[in-house]
Amino acid sequence: MFHPIEIPFGCVMLFNVVDLKPGVKVEDVELVLGEMCNVVKNNYGDDNGGFIGGQVYSNAGFISEEGTVGADDSHKNKRVNQNMGDIVIVTFWQSFEQHERSHADRLFKEKFSALADFCDDTYEVGYEMLWQGVPD
Repeated sequence: MFHPIEIPFGCVMLFNVVDLKPGVKVEDVELVLGEMCNVVKNNYGDDNGGFIGGQVYSNAGFISEEGTVGADDSHKNKRVNQNMGDIVIVTFWQSFEQHERSHADRLFKEKFSALADFCDDTYEVGYEMLWQGVPD
């Protein structure tokens, strides 16, 4: 369950921001989130399904001053708030089309709708890999 993942070059990454309703804590959604992730891992993880691996993060609230560039300094020394989401789900897929097929499946939709009941908003943005590397 908590094994390192290897991300092959050429895959796509989907970045899903989950904004919980006021009063809902990450702990309140851990079970439904775990069930949803297990459905993906156990049902779409072959060459036909295209799922490679994934990670779930909770918003820690810090901002890197060294990695943030822009004319507006209002974000410096502030903790990230709700508009950045409470949880992000990062998944890696062989193709965007495989991701979309899995998420259109009834089994996934059931689990995702259970999570969505706790949310004000979720959105998922896809990225194509341009580079990857490890220390020499």
